[in-house]
Amino acid sequence: MRYQLELFFTALGFFTRLPVPGWVPYSPERLNASTRYFPLAGLAIAAIAAATLWLAAHILPWPVAVLLAMIASLRASGVFHEDGLADSADGLGGGWDKTQVLAIMKDSRLGTYGTVTLIGALALKFATLQALGLQGAVLALVAIHPFSRFCATLIIRALPYVREDASAKSKPVGERIGAHELTIAALIGLAPLALLPPLRALAVLALGLAVTLWWGLYLKRRLGGFTGDCLGATQQLAELAGYLVCCAQWNSL
Repeated sequence: MRYQLELFFTALGFFTRLPVPGWVPYSPERLNASTRYFPLAGLAIAAIAAATLWLAAHILPWPVAVLLAMIASLRASGVFHEDGLADSADGLGGGWDKTQVLAIMKDSRLGTYGTVTLIGALALKFATLQALGLQGAVLALVAIHPFSRFCATLIIRALPYVREDASAKSKPVGERIGAHELTIAALIGLAPLALLPPLRALAVLALGLAVTLWWGLYLKRRLGGFTGDCLGATQQLAELAGYLVCCAQWNSL
């Protein structure tokens, strides 16, 4: 049990900016094993965003509350996945071959593709959460954050890590996870979908998995696998897909 708790804190320390106890040991092997708790780290981020939204909505105008919830989420996650989305857009948008794509992704500077993609993603999050109203937005945050991170673990399971640089920060995460780890991630990532109405939950699941499949096939064709940035992009794409489904279904279910 202690080992599992250590793995959770390892995931929390890597995938978020939340503090973890100093007694938690670190090793590349533990970081790889902690991937099973990637969705649980997402649930922690969702709880912070949902609590911020709920509290702010009772004392501030609704659009301001949504923005504050987004800022809280970005602060807690360290803009980890948004950075991956922007870097992926720059690399895949501006690179012609695998070597060039990977080189652009590693560049810390933000290019046109990344800037436009990041602004569009943040604007879409704001618009969809605002459209859902307080109860709908809170439920969507809590359900979709863990699920979108489970989608990222599917990429880890299905594709190889393509960076050859052994010092890459995400390399331990990029080691393929086993069926046991994937099962744990699935249980944690899928369970919160039960908070949504059944048809809406199924729609979120279907579109999220479809987007992940499309993205995985695209990465396989362009790169032959994935990088840490690609995992961040996976999470962002699945999260946006979930919010869109909730908006589309909200008035009809």
